[in-house]
Amino acid sequence: MRNELIEKYAFEAVDLIRKKEVSSSELLKASRDRHIEVDEQVNALPHTFYDMALTKAKNINIDSEIPNEKSLLGLPIAVKDYNDVAGVPTTFGSKIFCNNIPSKSDATIARLEQNGALPVAKSNVPEWAGGHTFNPVYGVTKNPFDKNKIAGGSSGGSSVALATKQVWLATGNDLGGSLRTPASFNNIVGLRPSIGVVPRGLRYNRFDPLWVEGPLARCVKDIGLMLDAMAGYCKTDPLSFDHTCSSFLEAVDTFDLPAKVAVTEDLGLVPVEQEVRSVFRTVVPHLKTIGCEVGSDIPDFNGAIESFHTLRGLLMAYMLGDLYKSKKDEILVDIVKNIEVGFKVSNDEIITAEKIRQDLFIKIDRFFEEYDFLICPTCSVLPFDIETPFVKEIDGVACKTYIDWFAITFALTLTSCPIISLPVGFSSHGLPVGIQIVSKPRQEDKLLAFAKVLEEKVSVNKSSPI
Repeated sequence: MRNELIEKYAFEAVDLIRKKEVSSSELLKASRDRHIEVDEQVNALPHTFYDMALTKAKNINIDSEIPNEKSLLGLPIAVKDYNDVAGVPTTFGSKIFCNNIPSKSDATIARLEQNGALPVAKSNVPEWAGGHTFNPVYGVTKNPFDKNKIAGGSSGGSSVALATKQVWLATGNDLGGSLRTPASFNNIVGLRPSIGVVPRGLRYNRFDPLWVEGPLARCVKDIGLMLDAMAGYCKTDPLSFDHTCSSFLEAVDTFDLPAKVAVTEDLGLVPVEQEVRSVFRTVVPHLKTIGCEVGSDIPDFNGAIESFHTLRGLLMAYMLGDLYKSKKDEILVDIVKNIEVGFKVSNDEIITAEKIRQDLFIKIDRFFEEYDFLICPTCSVLPFDIETPFVKEIDGVACKTYIDWFAITFALTLTSCPIISLPVGFSSHGLPVGIQIVSKPRQEDKLLAFAKVLEEKVSVNKSSPI
């Protein structure tokens, strides 16, 4: 019989701990039992450390933790295998790092641990964020809604762990859609915060404006709960800051309707499968029902794809350039090509990419003078066959590179805006479809509040598919 605790949302589980009706150890057992029951089918959490977590759980002093309103009070979470947990391997999906065991947690995880999160597992990833979730270390992660389909990436393991209710919260990060795409493919919620809201580890360029850390959860309120435990200034991250919102969890319930929103099926930029368009169109009546004024004016995203390719190449060269020089033959071929793009990019290309990014920021700023939110599909495609490394064609239009199938997410990365992926329905074959909701930079509180209103109106079935 399934433990009823795994059916709880994270905010409900934390509330039970706060009331001393359940303990962290009991939640650990529920998580472990569920993992044993289902993970063999999907391979979401290939490395677990429940015994280590149990030792920590037994040492939690709930009475001393309760005054910290941001504390998760020993709630078990999954950590993406790009983040460091002290004493646990971080592989990045690469055989090169199979024996890489950090001595301390990175800034993102340390903040969560300080606020009562209890890591219990590493979630599966693609090698160096290269596409959907498969790698030579742990293998492939399967979509629980159809185990012949992909889970998305790069936060695929985290998303599947949540969809199958193995944990209550999970970490993710997002460069071009790595939080948002798997959230959509697995019927969960993922937030890409504004740059600096959540502190990052030292592995990345500390001044990089594209890569962010963020929360994944089963509902919007849980996103608010987790963001409270993640957000804030960290001295090792020069772009981090203390948000003006004192509690994202409280902000979730304080939205003041109505709002003016713009909807677009394709950003005027990318091809989108017809079935994705069909599900997306079902959202518009809900927007009108909750009192939104709905328009269709959107910024011009021309040049965004080319700009992102250049800037991503530079980041890959920065992160992996030294590894490329010493162990090129041990790196995924597609990632090698990305690194080489970064090495070969010209000064003119860099200048052009930065100008496009700046122009897009100016355009989106003007857009938000008239609108409160921009809404579009999270993915141009439905989850595709697991044996397919990447999509080559969308609705009859060829994809030029292996990442162009998620251009609808990475184009929005360039805006510097917070973006939430929210599940809104299913295809005719039962595959999840999500939408992206975009708000002004640093307005995560208003974004979450609006998303919760829409979430309640759409009311998607959140049952575990297995």
